[in-house]
Formats: sequence, C-alpha cells, structure tokens
Amino acid sequence: MQWFKSPSFFPFLFALLALSVYFFNAHRPPSRAPEMAEESSKSIYDFAVKDIRGNDVSLSEYSGKVLLIVNVASKCGLTQSNYKELNTLYEKYKDQGFEVLAFPCNQFAGQEPGSNEEIQETVCTIFKAEFPIFDKVEVNGKNAAPLYKFLKSQKGGIFGDGIKWNFTKFLVNREGKVVERYAPTTAPLKIEKDIQNLLGSS
Repeated sequence: MQWFKSPSFFPFLFALLALSVYFFNAHRPPSRAPEMAEESSKSIYDFAVKDIRGNDVSLSEYSGKVLLIVNVASKCGLTQSNYKELNTLYEKYKDQGFEVLAFPCNQFAGQEPGSNEEIQETVCTIFKAEFPIFDKVEVNGKNAAPLYKFLKSQKGGIFGDGIKWNFTKFLVNREGKVVERYAPTTAPLKIEKDIQNLLGSS
C-alpha cells in the first residue's frame, strides 16, 4: 500500500477523474434541450388538417381566435348534452372570436362508425351544429393525428397523456397555445368562465 501514501498519488487520481469526465462529455449523446424548446414553442397554427369534405385547412386560419378543440362521436351517452352546450357556447361567443373545432373519432367503443358524409348529416340535422366539423381522425396510438399528438404533449391527462373517451376538450388561446384540458365528463358550459377570460369578456 506504499503507492497510496505516495505524494504523487492524489494528483494522479484527480488527473484520472478529469480525463474520465472529458471522455464522458465528448461521447455522450447531444442534449435534446434545443429540440424540446422547439417543441414547446410550437402552436396549433403549425398544423394542417382536413375538413369533413376532405379539403385541406391550415389552422393558421384561426389565428387570433380562442378555440375549443373536441373529439366528438354521434352515438355516445355524452353526445346530446355536449352538442347542445357546444352550440350554446358557439352561438354566444362566435362574434367575439370564439370557435369550436370538432374532430370525429371512432376509437372509443366504435361510437362514430359512419362515413364523413353520414357524420355531417347527423351533426347538422340532428344536433344542429354550425361550428366546423373536420375529417374523422384517430387521437391515440401510432396513427394519431399530428394535431392530437401535439395537444396531448402540451396538456397531459390525470392518468397519462392518452385521450380517455369522446368529448375530451382542449382550450387554446389567441396565440395558438394550449392552456387547458378538460375531461370528457366536463360539461362545455362549465368551461364558459375560462372562455370568457381568454376572450376578455364577462
């Protein structure tokens, strides 16, 4: 153990540690911080979707508006009450810069099985919706729409990021940033105060 007592041992040890740190930093994967910063700086205006007729729509068309984005279904127990209250909110605040964007989805118990044409007919004639209805999408899984991947990355749920059921709602401010997420069981009218705050009305 004479080497341990040598005066040159500790300088040698520190040099070895310094060398190890150098090689670790030189060979570790590059930081994801810039990538994460870029992701957080995105807004929904960076995305394009298709409307119910299959036409391309850039969400930048809604720049400066307060948005409520909802995955909808025609045969759900929540359907009638949600459409009724979404209609109420839309009629009340559309002239102040509020929009409801509805995305049909069949991933939850097959409760949106129809074609786009059938969905549009149902939504417009039975539920009297006047707000925009978009192309049917998937909101979970590897085929989830890019918009929904983004929404979930911005506001996760209580038990994970995945959408749990029909009528999950995302509230977006005038800058295109997701500010709140609401459970399927949260009635649209319960969100009214949050919408008013973003619109600057009361």
